Amino acid sequence: MENNKIIGRKKERELFDDICLTEKPALVAVYGRRRVGKTFLVRQHFNNDFDFSFTGNYQMPRQAQLSLFNQELRRFSGMDYPLVKDWFSAFEQLRQYLSSIDKERLVLFFDELPWMETPKSNFIQAFSYFWNTWASTRQGLKLFVCGSSTTWMLEKLIGDKGGLYGRVTHTVYLAPFTLGETEAYLQANGIRWNRYQMLETYMIIGGIPFYLEMLKPKLTFDQNIDNLFFAANAPLRMEYGFLFRSLFNDAQLYRQVVETIAKHSQGMTRQQIKEELGMADGGALTVVLENLVRCDFLRRYAAFGKSERNALYQLTDLFSLFHLRFVADNNGQDQQFWSNMRENPSRVAWRGYAFEQVCLHHIPQIKEAIGIKAVLSNVCSWSCPTFTDKDGNQWQGTQIDLLIDRRDQVINICEMKYANDRYIIDKDYEERLRRRLSTFQHLTRTRKALHLTFVTTYGLSWNAYCGNVQAEVTMDDLFDR
Repeated sequence: MENNKIIGRKKERELFDDICLTEKPALVAVYGRRRVGKTFLVRQHFNNDFDFSFTGNYQMPRQAQLSLFNQELRRFSGMDYPLVKDWFSAFEQLRQYLSSIDKERLVLFFDELPWMETPKSNFIQAFSYFWNTWASTRQGLKLFVCGSSTTWMLEKLIGDKGGLYGRVTHTVYLAPFTLGETEAYLQANGIRWNRYQMLETYMIIGGIPFYLEMLKPKLTFDQNIDNLFFAANAPLRMEYGFLFRSLFNDAQLYRQVVETIAKHSQGMTRQQIKEELGMADGGALTVVLENLVRCDFLRRYAAFGKSERNALYQLTDLFSLFHLRFVADNNGQDQQFWSNMRENPSRVAWRGYAFEQVCLHHIPQIKEAIGIKAVLSNVCSWSCPTFTDKDGNQWQGTQIDLLIDRRDQVINICEMKYANDRYIIDKDYEERLRRRLSTFQHLTRTRKALHLTFVTTYGLSWNAYCGNVQAEVTMDDLFDR
């Protein structure tokens, strides 16, 4: 069911079509962060042609939700259903209406499902009863549900241990756009920037379609960022707080975890996070970390040679990184803050770190560019402090942010460098690179070949100090779709 208005989302659309080709009833849960395009995808894919649809409303009381549900039921059915006082009765009315439809396929859509469950509403119990006793037995019925509240979707629906246990037939996590999808989206919206400007846009707001749609073709890149974050009544200035409130039930705890990890650019272990927050032992932190990973706020990775017990958590959500660095403590007095920061050292330093995170979001594109797409590999990092070996030799501490440890006995040691021109390796940097590789080989005792790999915006300026570089990846490669 092709829809030319949808950018990307090819796998999701193919799955939707496959689901609708079978006679089996399906309960499809689509989840993902706020503004990522869940509602748009489902509505556009089906051209808004549903046999019934309803959208929950944020913090609206039960009776008000039921009143709106009744209005939608009347509109779809053309029948005068009386207003009821509980969800069990509302779903019984829905069952009566759907039973009267003589069609091979029924498609229902419940958007923002978590917002329908208000205190003491018994919504999830009524929804479960509706699905288990009737909807799951109706051949050709396809029920699509969306929700931004990740904790609710994962705990109450997808991971429910009660009436809906194992009943969700398909789960679809909608991730932010890649760089390539972002480029296609911006071009479809009349943005004619070069890839360098698109890359920096991505470094600020990530691949979130709703944010990208706010960009105005008639403004420059810097003017757009000022307009979104720093101008009077900037639309994204307060978005960070609402983002957490809409995604997670215990929003304050999730923010504390994110903002704690943000202070440690190289990541933290679970134990370090627990100690810094002063949390007691228990599973609460584990659940928070898992949900943040599943929503692309954090990445969880094991350091080379270390067990999963010592895995590190690193903040990689680009929107959060930008907000915490430049927006959170901004007093709002300079409405052209970003334009005036063009060559400020803090903006230059941020670019370098944000580019690293973009690279970590595009590992498949990096592997494709260096020709190892089909090679089984693990992605990790590695670091060591300054140490003295058994022979009395002192070794300097070092860190490698991206290692691609391959099954074919090769390890790509990746250097990620953001620059506004070709990157130049000079004599001092070349010496540091040689020491880094030597230290890594000495401590890990690896027998694998080490391939020094550079990921840069415009590639390397090849000179006498590039002799050890065996592969390079450019910004254009990261835009590969």
